[in-house]
Amino acid sequence: MNDDDERGAGGHEHRLPPTLAVLVAIGLYTFLPDSLLLAPRYVIPAIEVVLLAALIATNPWRLTRETRWSGWVAIIQCGLLIVANMVSLGVLVHSIAHAGSGKDLLYGGLQVWATNVIGFALLYWEMDRGGPVRRREAPRSQLPPADWRFSQDENHDAAAEVARTSSITSNWRPVFIDYLYLSLTNSSAFSPTDTMPLTSRAKLLMGTQASAALLTSLLVVARAVGALG
Repeated sequence: MNDDDERGAGGHEHRLPPTLAVLVAIGLYTFLPDSLLLAPRYVIPAIEVVLLAALIATNPWRLTRETRWSGWVAIIQCGLLIVANMVSLGVLVHSIAHAGSGKDLLYGGLQVWATNVIGFALLYWEMDRGGPVRRREAPRSQLPPADWRFSQDENHDAAAEVARTSSITSNWRPVFIDYLYLSLTNSSAFSPTDTMPLTSRAKLLMGTQASAALLTSLLVVARAVGALG
């Protein structure tokens, strides 16, 4: 057994990538067309900013600490982002039925799709193998069961230059960009690509995300482009 199996990966993740992702999602929601908002424009962004500030206070630069409350704050932040986005998607579909502005539908559809990618990426990142802190610190034998199987988790018997970066050989652990890519491909292909869901909750979440992305792409964006023409 590789000695790395008995210790964490080290090199804790930097706070910047997920923080930028949250800020982009907040910005996308803030600038949604008025017709797609059910609540005052700045209510959801304000709550998201407060939750983000609490998480940054816990880990200002690198993700080295996690408490029970910080874990729940992170999940609530992801959940609020996703639920608010799903509500906007519902309003978007309603607007189609009532012949809403083609320009608003197009911009709104693109914003909802992009927020869908970011929201689920953050949720996947917080869920898998105990979250970002535990993934880096715990020995593999103490990690919770994985929700997703990445290609690095199974290429240890490939060609030497490929196997060199495998989980077994290099003690590789997924970071935020891996979950962002997973979310992006799931929203683009409407199915898993190179990363497979292993648990029921992972399959349920990916199915929900793919269904929302499919609805946005096929019904909303297509209708919006038609209205512009």
